[in-house]
Amino acid sequence: MSVPELLYRYSAGERNFRGITLIHGSLRGAKLGGIDLSRAELVGTDFSHAVLSGANLSETNLRNVNLSHANLFGAFLSGANLFHARMQAINLTEADLSGACLANVHLQDALMHLTCLTEANLKGADLTGAHLCGAHLWKANLCHANLSGADLCDVNLCEANLYCANLDTTDISETVLTGAIMPFGVSHE
Repeated sequence: MSVPELLYRYSAGERNFRGITLIHGSLRGAKLGGIDLSRAELVGTDFSHAVLSGANLSETNLRNVNLSHANLFGAFLSGANLFHARMQAINLTEADLSGACLANVHLQDALMHLTCLTEANLKGADLTGAHLCGAHLWKANLCHANLSGADLCDVNLCEANLYCANLDTTDISETVLTGAIMPFGVSHE
């Protein structure tokens, strides 16, 4: 599908774009709230500054996409592949990223309040200065992640893997760490 066709059909009221293929397209600044792009192939697409609040991107291939400064408030991205995505200053408040692959993503200064990241793979992710207050990271893989300066207050990190993670100046007040593997490989009691 082409970008002009998608935008035309969306403006005509269509919301179901399940399983489409749109590789390296530019949807920069597009307003696509509530769109269903589940199981789509969107590799390398530019969604920077786009509005995708309430969108369904579950099980979508989003490798190498640019979602910097995008608004995905309340979006569904469970099982999505976001490997090596650029997501600086993204709004993922109340989004569902359970089981998503976020390995090596750039999430600096991201807003992720009350975000569900249960069993998500964030290995090597850069979450410098990210705001994750109240997020759920149960069994998440944060091995080698950079969480320096991040706000992890009131976060559920039960059974999460934080091996070799950078927690310098990270706020972990009221954080639940039961069974988590800490940066030096020791399990938290």
